[in-house]
Amino acid sequence: MKILISGFEPFGKMSINPTEELLKEAEKFAIEDVEITTILLPVNYDECAEKLIAKMDQIQPDIVISCGLAAGRTAITPERIGINVKDTGSGDPYPDNRGNVPVDEMIDEVGPDGLFSTLPIRQIEKNLKAEHIPAAISNTAGTFICNNTLYAVLNHIRKNNLPIKAGFIHFPASTEMSSRNPSLASLPQELMARGLKVIVETCVREDILK
Repeated sequence: MKILISGFEPFGKMSINPTEELLKEAEKFAIEDVEITTILLPVNYDECAEKLIAKMDQIQPDIVISCGLAAGRTAITPERIGINVKDTGSGDPYPDNRGNVPVDEMIDEVGPDGLFSTLPIRQIEKNLKAEHIPAAISNTAGTFICNNTLYAVLNHIRKNNLPIKAGFIHFPASTEMSSRNPSLASLPQELMARGLKVIVETCVREDILK
């Protein structure tokens, strides 16, 4: 089984993105009959998804797990849905890494309003909690780059009728980040890496059982 995992470069005022480190750790996962490929994405509207979709077309994975940073959250949060909008003006205090600040723009002018993750998010939440890893299902991926990536990937799968399961997982800040900003909620990087492995194993197991 082929698994494609994506993460992001740093953005905004942050010099660290823990999902970049997660990619390095994911490459070391030893899971029987599973081939893991990783890709680091730019924090730029549309380019984020274009690069991920190009990698999908290249390796034809069975499952795509996109990872992003949600600074301020206190748990690993599988996203339920991506929505068809790009809107930095709704509260994100920074543009993308190219300086773009779209407001009320659609990702796909003729696409559906929203698309649901096809990862087993409820089982992911359950299995993370069973390992004493903070977890909760999130009902909003925001309107910034993470949502842009989630929606565009699901839309690509939908339009091309691809046999690929895909979704998005938000991770909190790392303790290294909170050491520089004590008010920032965080989880240890090693705990988040363990959580990502649980997520991969859950997706593989649930896919095999279906």
